[in-house]
Amino acid sequence: MTARLALTDTGEAADLSAFLLRLLRFDRAAAVRIQAVGPGEGDGVLAVFGRLPLGDSGVLAIRTARLDGLDEPVDLTVSAGQLLDGVDAGSGAVALPAPVTGPAWAGLLPPRTGWRPVGTPPAAEVCRELMAAVGEFRERSEAVPEHHRTRAVLDRLADEVWSRPVSVLPELPLRAVHASYRIGFLSPEAPLSVHRAGGWLRLSSPVGSVVVRTAAAPGAGLGLSPLR
Repeated sequence: MTARLALTDTGEAADLSAFLLRLLRFDRAAAVRIQAVGPGEGDGVLAVFGRLPLGDSGVLAIRTARLDGLDEPVDLTVSAGQLLDGVDAGSGAVALPAPVTGPAWAGLLPPRTGWRPVGTPPAAEVCRELMAAVGEFRERSEAVPEHHRTRAVLDRLADEVWSRPVSVLPELPLRAVHASYRIGFLSPEAPLSVHRAGGWLRLSSPVGSVVVRTAAAPGAGLGLSPLR
């Protein structure tokens, strides 16, 4: 089994480390699903899937990195912390940790193919709407009397706010935008694109993608979609 991956440059390693650090801020014991494939001899792509605990179903965040060659495909679920420890920012190499028993979400990833374009919402408008929603959530949560401000109450409020459709692209829920922002993928200047495959919806920026399940997605198999 491949025990070490070589990224194309140290910048890829730094970006991967930043992504893993953000995931670990959500959950210090987070696991990630990693897949690496080689589209052609001498090159390849690594995709790291992590779950953001935002809402009942959560949101998957996907960070890809280019590989400088690949001996054999890789498909593992590993500790995010141990994977972070294995990233050598100086050499651009990634030492793969031992696999772990994966959480339930890691067994069903978005499909590799079959994505159709939905739209390209203007990032600046999306960011303005997001910030307004963040302000609304903060104001409304602070208005709840402290003795009623339970996790269940705040979760219901969050679900109400983040399940709303984005005005400029109603197919896109604010939950996906919020997740993209929280994981560091969203900025007012970066172009955005939205694609759908079955019951999966993907919001992509040049930095990475987040994926939400908007409906049951029968037959959606495991797959790697290079999203850079």
